[in-house]
Amino acid sequence: MKALLLLALTVAVSAGPSTSRFDGVKVFRLKPDNEYHVNEIKNLAEKIKLNFWNPEGADQVTSHLNVDVQVNDEDVLLVKDLLQRSGMEYEVLIEDLQKAIERQFDNKHRSTAGYSYEKYNSWEKISEWAESMATENPTLVTKTQIGQTFEGRHMVLLKLGKNTGFAKPAIFMDCGIHAREWISPAFCQWFVKEAVTSYGSDPAMTSLLNNMDVFVLPVFNIDGYVYTWTRDRMWRKTRSKNSGTTCVGTDPNRNFDAGWCTVGASKQPCSETYCGSRVESEIEVKAVADFIRKNRSIIKAYLTIHSYSQLLLFPYSYTTDLAAHHSELLDIARSASNALYSLYGTRYTSGPGAVTIYPAAGGSDDWAYDLGIKYSFTFELRDEGRFGFLLPESQIKPTCEETMLAVKYIATYVQEHNY
Repeated sequence: MKALLLLALTVAVSAGPSTSRFDGVKVFRLKPDNEYHVNEIKNLAEKIKLNFWNPEGADQVTSHLNVDVQVNDEDVLLVKDLLQRSGMEYEVLIEDLQKAIERQFDNKHRSTAGYSYEKYNSWEKISEWAESMATENPTLVTKTQIGQTFEGRHMVLLKLGKNTGFAKPAIFMDCGIHAREWISPAFCQWFVKEAVTSYGSDPAMTSLLNNMDVFVLPVFNIDGYVYTWTRDRMWRKTRSKNSGTTCVGTDPNRNFDAGWCTVGASKQPCSETYCGSRVESEIEVKAVADFIRKNRSIIKAYLTIHSYSQLLLFPYSYTTDLAAHHSELLDIARSASNALYSLYGTRYTSGPGAVTIYPAAGGSDDWAYDLGIKYSFTFELRDEGRFGFLLPESQIKPTCEETMLAVKYIATYVQEHNY
């Protein structure tokens, strides 16, 4: 019986990115330029099911901010009619979401043998990969488990760094806090690969791993990530059960103790930005927070990798007040963005979250900063909306290559300014 269940799961995972279909579903970019337009969008969100891609919810919609929303096939004519009557500008970014999902797998050199860093990998493959990286590189990579997910999966953490026999200053980096942002875990895998293969030949990476450790959480929200492969490609939240409702999951990046649920987050369990029943209600969030608290004395920087929008953000997002180290963090972000730009000309915008994009409470970067980790940054990787969460595999390599330059800049800076 177990063998049959395993076979069924394997077939489900290998058959495609999800079992849910999105035929005829469109992604609109709305361009509100006054409060009337803003209210029209909010009213529309109350009438029909809108899946907000950017910003992350109706309460974050403001004038002069592009709003990317996923619209079901049966609601497309209604939305177009409303937009035309309101005089609001818009464009259709994705004509057919199902076709866009299928086109995401555009790597023509997808090999069934070995491990590819230029394609999207399921959690099963990532888990096996993490084990092999530790086994094959015992002097540089250590694999540990920092907890379990709601559905019982092991939360795998890799520590990269030359073993010196004593605790070194460290950087903590996580990927995949939001399930549908597949380019994020792809970057964490790429970073580990680059760290291991370039050690000894790349002076910057060699110095980093000799003098510091880098903790890498390849996938934060594992249950959600698995769900995007097996059931619903556009799933965002965790998969925890919520008491009193059939709506599942919490936004893990609204669940940290940083102005929790005060702004840019929802108290409604059905919302994509649901903040949870309490601070650290999500078992995954608590596991990460406990690990960072336990290792607070050595962790000097926190990097969290998201998509999309091409942004390099730093605290604060839960308040418009400037961080105590605002000037230094802005200089670092701009310099890191310039390093990234130097490779392919990809432009990033830098600044504190609340004023650069929109206010959002309960984020991991703000929490880490308030804990005393000064160098706390959030990356929003490619692109700016043409593909959104469905960045094609052909863009994994250039995205990761340019992001490495920014991450290495920050890591070098932290190493040189270890406080």
